[in-house]
Amino acid sequence: MDWLSYISQINWLAVLLAFIANMAIGFLWYMPAVLGKRWMAAIGKTEEDLKKIGGGAGIWLPMMLTAALTSILLAVLISKLGLDNALAGGWFALVLALVFRAGGHVIHNGFAGRPAAVTLIDSGHDVVAMTAAGVIIGAMS
Repeated sequence: MDWLSYISQINWLAVLLAFIANMAIGFLWYMPAVLGKRWMAAIGKTEEDLKKIGGGAGIWLPMMLTAALTSILLAVLISKLGLDNALAGGWFALVLALVFRAGGHVIHNGFAGRPAAVTLIDSGHDVVAMTAAGVIIGAMS
């Protein structure tokens, strides 16, 4: 578990900024004026349906925890690999996002029979958000 020693060496300001970027990109990405209406149509929901679900801690805390852990893990990996600039950090995060995040959406949404639009919108968000986080962390390494 040598990689755990890198947690003390990461740039926590970079992690915080990557987390904020992730949250901001998600907020903008899913706005009705951007891709929110298309995403709602693809999942078969309306704004009223989503308002009934509510936006309480049961939704926000897991999402924020996942975004934070993603930023921390990216910082550890980028640091351990010696990727010390925005381009290197961004490319590395892009590859991880395509393989693990977008790949996961493709597999799970495919087996669930969800529309391709759901996979494209959600995967696109994850790829953009993780790449931005990698750029920030790489630039500040």
